[in-house]
Amino acid sequence: MIYLAPLLHFYQPSTQFHRVLKKVCNESYRPLVNLFHEQSHAKVTVNINAVLTEMLDEHGMSDVIDGLRDLSEMGRLEFVGSAKYHPILPLIPQEEMLRQIVQNQQTNRRYFGKTYSPMGFFSPELCYSRDIVRPIYETGHRWLILGGIACPVAWPTSVIHQIRIDGQSLAVFFRDDVLSNRIAFKQTDVKSFIEQLRAFAPKSGDIYVVTAMDAETFGHHIRHWEDIFLAEMYEALQPEEAEEGPRHARVEHLVQPVDLVKQQSELLRTKEVAKTGEIRVVTISQLLELFPAGSYLEPKESSWSTSAEDLQAGNPYPLWKSKDNVIHQLQWQHLKIAIELTRKAEKGASNEAAKYYADLARGLLDRAMQSDQFWWASRRPMWDINLVNRGLMQQREVVFNAYKAIRLGNLSEDEKTEAYYRVIVSRDLRTKITDQLFIL
Repeated sequence: MIYLAPLLHFYQPSTQFHRVLKKVCNESYRPLVNLFHEQSHAKVTVNINAVLTEMLDEHGMSDVIDGLRDLSEMGRLEFVGSAKYHPILPLIPQEEMLRQIVQNQQTNRRYFGKTYSPMGFFSPELCYSRDIVRPIYETGHRWLILGGIACPVAWPTSVIHQIRIDGQSLAVFFRDDVLSNRIAFKQTDVKSFIEQLRAFAPKSGDIYVVTAMDAETFGHHIRHWEDIFLAEMYEALQPEEAEEGPRHARVEHLVQPVDLVKQQSELLRTKEVAKTGEIRVVTISQLLELFPAGSYLEPKESSWSTSAEDLQAGNPYPLWKSKDNVIHQLQWQHLKIAIELTRKAEKGASNEAAKYYADLARGLLDRAMQSDQFWWASRRPMWDINLVNRGLMQQREVVFNAYKAIRLGNLSEDEKTEAYYRVIVSRDLRTKITDQLFIL
């Protein structure tokens, strides 16, 4: 038996425009929720960062939240944990990691209720370093998914390796990067995908395959891909006992008639391949019940966008902190100052006025750690000066409010003077970043 465990990652940054969020919701999130309601046999593992959950509610799109909650209550969907504002966890202090993970749990539990009780964890961009293990384990998670590039041993298909943490274990699953990227970049179809899965099958025994990609892949990044690929995959892998007659033609208004006939023909051939009961779709946590524990190992520092060449160059997070990206280096220096000033502000908040601005800085800092500002500065190939600048302005607001709190608080004059020097340095860093945005 081949067990397939697909994961979908739902996320939009706190800086996202309403019109874009609405477009993504209509093209991807709502169709996906409808798809999983229609496919009664379907299973999926879902990460939704709590910043997006809040935004869906605030922007009048709470039907997506309701739909995901219903799917979880029906046992078709498994939630996993993450960090609320989608920071690159290995690049921020551990106490900030813990804060973001706890915030994610609290916010999502408020919206999804008791059904949100994740065993697994999705580190944003599947970024890993040893430093993230303790906050993940201490918040109750028992497994972690990473990019395939992070696997330091022979590829695991029949055992689940472990990460050791204080005498305990955190199970680790590795995404099949090749299969996941073929789906994400429309380099396969259902028939080819299933044939690729079948090629992995051993002569005896069971294996598992984990795929993971952005939920926005389906319908937003690739128009109608939720129907043309995802729905048809679940149809093709539907257990015989779950057959309920032909599916209503949901794609007839989405593709040209010739394409529809071709797709239906492909689906029939695919069903002939798959209808042997040899492939079963499950949630990732179900794999823990089906496969034994493997050995203890230490994954490589990496992300799901890291290449072997990046690892050789000592560049594990190339889209967010590349060694040869000047803007990345300046951004992280500025964020470090914002973190330092916020901590000083909280330390010296001895009166209501100081506490007011310190609390503002603290809340703004959580949002200012979002990963998108670095991704849009990566130039591999993504590049958008306005989105880089929006992230920089988020960080600037942290510095502004933190220093105001410091001036009003009870820190010594020497500490206040030192804090002001840090403000001056932050101004210089912002100018340098802006100059880079002008000239590149």
